[in-house]
Amino acid sequence: MFTLQIGEKAPDFRLPATDGKTYSLDDFAAASVLVVFFTCNHCPFVTGSDEVTRATALRFKDQGVAFIGINSNSENTYQEDDFPSMVKRMEEHRFPWVYAHDKSQETALAYGGLRTPHFFVFNEERKLVYTGRGVDNPRDTSRMTTNDLERALKETLAGKPVSVPITNPIGCSVKWEGRDAHWMPPEACDLV
Repeated sequence: MFTLQIGEKAPDFRLPATDGKTYSLDDFAAASVLVVFFTCNHCPFVTGSDEVTRATALRFKDQGVAFIGINSNSENTYQEDDFPSMVKRMEEHRFPWVYAHDKSQETALAYGGLRTPHFFVFNEERKLVYTGRGVDNPRDTSRMTTNDLERALKETLAGKPVSVPITNPIGCSVKWEGRDAHWMPPEACDLV
């Protein structure tokens, strides 16, 4: 399978972030739950749902949930996804998560990131308990009816199994280096 399966361990990474630091899994060791999500600067599904993601991150911050957003998009496909634009975006929006750059796209491949945004929730043992969308209408959150990410975090923090552990991420495809903007690896497919 292209995308990590429920129960699999979080692959490590070493990525530079907009705050000038380099992050790996160890930097989040104190978090009881870790949310890794693939995101970018330009996608309307990202920009449409960023404020809901912000609210979710802030809601669970004091319960030990950490967030890292990873931009794996090729800047050769969309110039506005380059690192300087990431830094500018964080200066403007001050999102409550680490914003890291996966220029090599190795982290996107290790996790099986399909779209922006695509969320991966890991429990304290860093085993995957949820993967998929954040909400069911990320482009226009005024019309959303389900916040799958929030539900997964609530259930995980309560020590319960996630009732809906897999959903299809909704968004733009990850922009792979040297490929057409809509290309996806052939083994990448819907999760459900």
